[in-house]
Amino acid sequence: MLSRGRDAFPARAEASGPTAAPLFRFQPPVGTPYGLEVTTLEYFRKHHDDWPWSPPLPGRATFHYLILVTEGELWHDVDHVTHKIAVGQWLWVRPGHVQCWHDPSTARGPFILFNPEVLRPDIVSLLTRATAHDAPAVITPHPGDTRWLQETALQLLDEHRAFGRRPLAAHHALRCSLLEAMLLRLAGSPDLGNSAPRSRQGSRSRITPPSGQSLYARLLDAVELHFRDLHHVEEYAQLLGCSTRTLSRATKAAADVGARQVIDQRRALEARRLLVDRTWTARAVAAHLGFTDTANFGRFFRHHTGLTPAAYANRQDCPSQSKDRALSRTGLSDQR
Repeated sequence: MLSRGRDAFPARAEASGPTAAPLFRFQPPVGTPYGLEVTTLEYFRKHHDDWPWSPPLPGRATFHYLILVTEGELWHDVDHVTHKIAVGQWLWVRPGHVQCWHDPSTARGPFILFNPEVLRPDIVSLLTRATAHDAPAVITPHPGDTRWLQETALQLLDEHRAFGRRPLAAHHALRCSLLEAMLLRLAGSPDLGNSAPRSRQGSRSRITPPSGQSLYARLLDAVELHFRDLHHVEEYAQLLGCSTRTLSRATKAAADVGARQVIDQRRALEARRLLVDRTWTARAVAAHLGFTDTANFGRFFRHHTGLTPAAYANRQDCPSQSKDRALSRTGLSDQR
């Protein structure tokens, strides 16, 4: 579970610069060294009655949060957008997202926390879209999968609570198998767009070949590592050992967006994450993201968000009362 000790709260997400949202690391209970924990919202609320919603404070995590709402409704901020999660829907907060809790006593359901490393490489490749940083935070499963997913989540919870009933290696293998099966089924949800991309004429294109998926996944990883320093498709193509045309085609086939859009969206997302903290000025964010001129950054930010950096920061003064909310009855919201 999350710990309030020093190890669980690194000083800052960045080694230098103004204050950023604190970074939380996975802290499993003693005796369970693997990066997977399963609990319930009600248990979590009972054992964290003074944190983190009194007051609500934004933070990031190095691991995945996955919550299924089985009763009531849950409210949660992800990248400064407030989401409502209704019964049958899932909240998926991915590593690096800025999140802020609302009081979870209004909902019940399984609560799963896991490190990316617990998944096998072949499973990771199949979950590229579901685990992408720009994937939707709220997921409504296909109606035919809803009951199966809930039952599997409860089986995973039961196996997690069965610690000591069987050898540790078998116990962990069972937990991982249930988690992987559940994630693969969840990844097929309409919200995650795992069907074949449609062309502009509306006809279905061919399913993305594995090589295209692999190159797109490598681009996402590269952008995550280098978005502060590398800003052009040519630079990433050289880094990945391919031509710009090959990279652009692979990105278009896998996500129906251009490689340049992937790069720019990641920079814009980081700018939004930083501007919510009033210690980050537009000038500081511009320098942090590699802009040589604050005015250029302002034009870039306005193009991607429709607001100036100052206007966006002013709308984010209180994470739990932000005016920049995208509340949807279906649970879908614009991640921009």
